[in-house]
Amino acid sequence: MDLAANFTVNSYEWMALGAAICWALGSLISAPASAHLGAFAFTRWRMTCAASMLWAVALVTGGWHSLPLSELWLLVLSGMIGILIGDTALFASMNRLGPRRAGVLFATHSMFSALLAYLFLGETLWGWTLVGCGLLVSGVMTAILFGKRACEQHHWEANSEQLASGIALGLLSALCQAVSTLMLKPLMETEIDAVAASAVRMSAALLCHLLLLWAGVKAARTLLPMDRKVFGMVAFNAFLSMGVGMTLILQALKHGDAGIVAMLSSVSPVVVVPLLWLVYKRRPAVGAFLGASLTVCGTVLILWH
Repeated sequence: MDLAANFTVNSYEWMALGAAICWALGSLISAPASAHLGAFAFTRWRMTCAASMLWAVALVTGGWHSLPLSELWLLVLSGMIGILIGDTALFASMNRLGPRRAGVLFATHSMFSALLAYLFLGETLWGWTLVGCGLLVSGVMTAILFGKRACEQHHWEANSEQLASGIALGLLSALCQAVSTLMLKPLMETEIDAVAASAVRMSAALLCHLLLLWAGVKAARTLLPMDRKVFGMVAFNAFLSMGVGMTLILQALKHGDAGIVAMLSSVSPVVVVPLLWLVYKRRPAVGAFLGASLTVCGTVLILWH
């Protein structure tokens, strides 16, 4: 089968790449809103927007009829593991290690996914596809590790006092992301609607966040009041990252190998590189170019084979 035919047939791979692009675009506007509201409040508002959008679409299209009552617990559990625990662990890791090193640890979720898919779903990666996955993971980590100049290093990276706990939390966030996605693979292969499934996962995680707020947890409080500009950034991020992005991932799981989907969806740190260059007009570091090149080569090999 030639390259063009493979690109047409393997639409689930393009869905996974589309999710990565959505996450990359969403991340560009998340930092100002997160700093304004606080990490927990930002996540809570983002979930509220995303859940509202997803339920509106599910109600209009009738997708909510596809939700199996007997399997709702699986969607709820997936949302709590991936969104509640995973996101919280990632934010905590960033607070200890800085965004760059935490990003490297979170990028290991693709390898966790491939391993778990092999152990529990019987999926295997061989030949050029395996080589492509290796190049892709290497490229993502290279872009994160060496993609910034020394003058651009985050001030948190000078602090090594909480190194061990930061590493543990970063790996926990990656593991939660992998587990929460893979546990839905069998369910997504049924007739369940991906938008409705995303809505349930989002709502479950949102409820847990609200319980933290109502319980008086200090970290869950809003730092500064919401305004129109910040709400616009939150809503746009929610639409792209949690609405479109996560729905694309679940839809990709309907038709593709969970390990491949995880690998391709992990390239968002590389996608950010040209976007930052476009927005800030600043040439990326050599490491970013090298990482992007490895990632592109790996992606082409995966799509080709």
